[in-house]
Amino acid sequence: MKKCKVCNKPAVYHLTEIQNGEAQALHFCEEHFQEYISGQTSQEEWEPQDDATLIELNSQEIQLDEELECPNCGITFQEFRSEGRLGCPHDYIAFREPLIQLLENIHGECVHIGKFPKRAPTSSQQQYNLIKLRRELTAAIAEENYEVAASLRDEISKLEQEEQEQSESDSSTE
Repeated sequence: MKKCKVCNKPAVYHLTEIQNGEAQALHFCEEHFQEYISGQTSQEEWEPQDDATLIELNSQEIQLDEELECPNCGITFQEFRSEGRLGCPHDYIAFREPLIQLLENIHGECVHIGKFPKRAPTSSQQQYNLIKLRRELTAAIAEENYEVAASLRDEISKLEQEEQEQSESDSSTE
C-alpha cells in the first residue's frame, strides 16, 4: 500500500506528473490531495521525499511509538505490538494516534461499520442506516453545517417513509 508523500497516511490518490520530460509518481491522502489540487501550498513543499528521508521518518515514528506508555497500567506500545493485547481501557487514549495509523494500515479505515447477514431483514439494515444518519445530522447541526444537515434530514425522511410503506404493505399481506 502506497503512503502519502507528505504525512505517511495511506494514499488514496495516485498521480503521475511529467516535469522536464520525466514522469514523477505522486501519492496523496485525501487531505493533502485537496491541498495539492487547490494550490494552497507552494510546489516546493510537494517535492517527493527520497527513500532515505522516508526511512528516517518511519524510524522516528517507530521510536516514538516504542516510548509510549500507558500511565494507568504501564504497558508500552511496543509490548502491545508484540503481544497483540492492550492492558486496560485507558490504552485506547494513551495510544490513540499509533492505533489509528495501525488500523488504517491494516483495514484501510479506522471506523467499524459492521456487517449484516445476507438473509437479514431489510428493516434491520434500514434501522441501522437511520441511526447512522441521525448521528450525522446531530453532528452537522452541532458544526452549524446546515446544508449537510438539510440533505441528511431529507434522506432520513425518505428512509422513514419507505419504512412506513413497507410496514403497511407487510401488515396488509397478513
